[in-house]
Amino acid sequence: MSTLKPLIIDVVSDVVCPWCYIGKKRIEDALELVPDVPVEVNFRPFFLNPWVPREGISREQYLTTKFGSVEAYKGIAGRVVAAAEQEGLSYHPDRVARQPNTIDCHRLIRWAGEIGKAPEMKQRLMELYFRDGGDLTDVEVLVQAAADCGLDAQVVRKMLATDEDVALVSAQAQEAAEKGISGVPTYVFAQKYAVSGAQDPQMLARAIRQVSAEVNAEAAE
Repeated sequence: MSTLKPLIIDVVSDVVCPWCYIGKKRIEDALELVPDVPVEVNFRPFFLNPWVPREGISREQYLTTKFGSVEAYKGIAGRVVAAAEQEGLSYHPDRVARQPNTIDCHRLIRWAGEIGKAPEMKQRLMELYFRDGGDLTDVEVLVQAAADCGLDAQVVRKMLATDEDVALVSAQAQEAAEKGISGVPTYVFAQKYAVSGAQDPQMLARAIRQVSAEVNAEAAE
């Protein structure tokens, strides 16, 4: 009996993008619909707001810069909050006081990936931000999140104080932008088919099945 080749799915997203929060849940739901298809999911960095400085800025300043005013975001936020709720996720925009630069978050996801915990790390950071209004510019918040996902707190604290993987993560985010990815989440199947937006799990499941069949047909030739 031949074993199927796993389908590589690269999820390009950012931890402060609410549709990426929703999109992560939807790709996970899609995978549950195709339990017979072997997949390998990789989380790839993207900077939704590359202009935000490393130390972050106030949420008020961010919303004013990006949307014109805090009030202007409220209408948009309502739709996203409702969409998150439909997926069983909590988003409380009013709790977010600080807008982070996410390079350190992406470094943590990368390091967690080395022990097979990238999905857990990404989920933890997103929950801290969207559900709890956690300050992702605070080193202690990041260190605790890493510890929650099984990483060594002391090691992570030391690594965050260095520039380890800053250039690498930045280069990966830049590569995504150069490949034309401007909206996230974007799901890249087998490094050749890209689906943009937090699509419906059924649609994603069909794409997974279709591309997996194609990849395995090519491998059998």
